[in-house]
Amino acid sequence: MSKKLGFTLVELMVVLAVIALLLSVVVPDYMGRMKRAEEAVLQENLAVMRDALDKHYADAGRYPANLEELVAKRYLRAIPKDPFTQATTWVAIPPADPKKGGVFDIHSSAKGYERW
Repeated sequence: MSKKLGFTLVELMVVLAVIALLLSVVVPDYMGRMKRAEEAVLQENLAVMRDALDKHYADAGRYPANLEELVAKRYLRAIPKDPFTQATTWVAIPPADPKKGGVFDIHSSAKGYERW
């Protein structure tokens, strides 16, 4: 009588059920951590750009006409990407007095993060 080597269908189903259970616990936590990490990057990018806007205003007496002016004058090395849109799709807020320049504040264009 020869003995067959291998796994039974029941053993394979048990292993797959255990893997599915572990994934159902880990994946939601991972997704939550990813969102918190993207929010932290967004806050840091906004803080850096707002600081550059303030420094430009302190040096020039007016806000820059656009974000590219901050790069041209070396207040920023590059315009950071929005972590939610993966592009430089920032919404520029002009100052109340148009004589003071073009970009007073900056916000994300991602849905749900427009007022950060």
